[in-house]
Amino acid sequence: MSNTIVKSGFSKIAPVMLAFFVMGFVDLVGTATNYVKAEFTLADGTANLFTTMVFFWFLIFSVPTGILMNRIGRRRTVLWSILITLVAMALPIVAYVVYPAGSSIRLALIVASFAFLGIGNTLMQVSLNPLLTVFVKGDNLASTLTTGQFVKAFASLFAPYIAAWGFGRLNMWWILFVIYLAVGVIGYVWLAFDRIEEPNPDSGSTTIARCFGLLFSDRVVLLCFLGIVAHVGIDVGVNAQAPRILMEHTDIALTVATNATMVYFIARMVGCLVGGVALKKVSNAFGLRVCGVIVTLAMVCFAIFALIPSNPPHWLFWLAIALIGFGNSNVFSLFLSHALMYRPERQNEISGLMLMGLIGGAVFPPLMGVAADVAGQFGGILVMAVGCVYILVVSLAHKVLEGDRFALVS
Repeated sequence: MSNTIVKSGFSKIAPVMLAFFVMGFVDLVGTATNYVKAEFTLADGTANLFTTMVFFWFLIFSVPTGILMNRIGRRRTVLWSILITLVAMALPIVAYVVYPAGSSIRLALIVASFAFLGIGNTLMQVSLNPLLTVFVKGDNLASTLTTGQFVKAFASLFAPYIAAWGFGRLNMWWILFVIYLAVGVIGYVWLAFDRIEEPNPDSGSTTIARCFGLLFSDRVVLLCFLGIVAHVGIDVGVNAQAPRILMEHTDIALTVATNATMVYFIARMVGCLVGGVALKKVSNAFGLRVCGVIVTLAMVCFAIFALIPSNPPHWLFWLAIALIGFGNSNVFSLFLSHALMYRPERQNEISGLMLMGLIGGAVFPPLMGVAADVAGQFGGILVMAVGCVYILVVSLAHKVLEGDRFALVS
């Protein structure tokens, strides 16, 4: 890494890493959905539409954000994304301070908050990941992106714990939004005063048609895109559905079942930490194969747990949670870094296309919710399994990700 972070200094990369923590705010939607579902007595299918509200915006704004970065730069795009995220944190505070329990206005403000959270996170994901290429080049990009995901996982991990603490001690699970609002303000100010020398805009005239043309004309870009769809669908699906899987087959209460989300994000953090080191020593192809095997094994454990008619062993559920968190932790970085380095002259466009793959967070949960309403939580598990099998198949047939410019097996 002689030409990367060390040369730039920790003071340069630190505000970018704090922005990764702010990026993790999006994962609180799973925790919030479970509390809102209980307060307003919503069905699984209806409650999971909240995650759709968050991740739907990746389909709409990812590619335009890539074009925006060509005009105003990556750092300024990240700053705008943090401002929108701060609005998302503020709306639930207003909802719970001003309006009574069960109020339709309270619910509307929460829904609006999730929408702003999705828009802000779209801008942030598209601009923040390629911003790291200013500090990191070549083969080190995947491991450094994983380090950013490790920092992001802290926000994901703390969210259910803070909500459970606030609910138990203060009867205010939404204190989570207050704390994250304060952290977001700090992140914005720190990055605003940072000065980063960014690369020139993408070559050629950047248009939406040109971006989508790249997606559908380049096999490698398309497969990486679908890999990110699968990763995010699994991630958000487990975040929202895991507590319900546990509650359906045991007598565990919601406040305890939400620990499943915490275990998942702890496993993700461990996976990111291991990946940040291991991906410097092994090929990206081997790393992706390991991830594919682990996430598929996790789905097998989930399926066995859900199919046991009575008193399924709890350890099987927790093993599945740990495996899916660990295995899924590096999938995003592997697919994204491969796509960015495959076409370095079009990184802004490719970042927009790849992050549009986060639409998986809007597609998987509603399908899981509908499947769960029809066939119990086993139905939701089957939906997640589709994403896991895709990662496994692509990792085993890794030559399909080879191109003229760059190979995953380098």
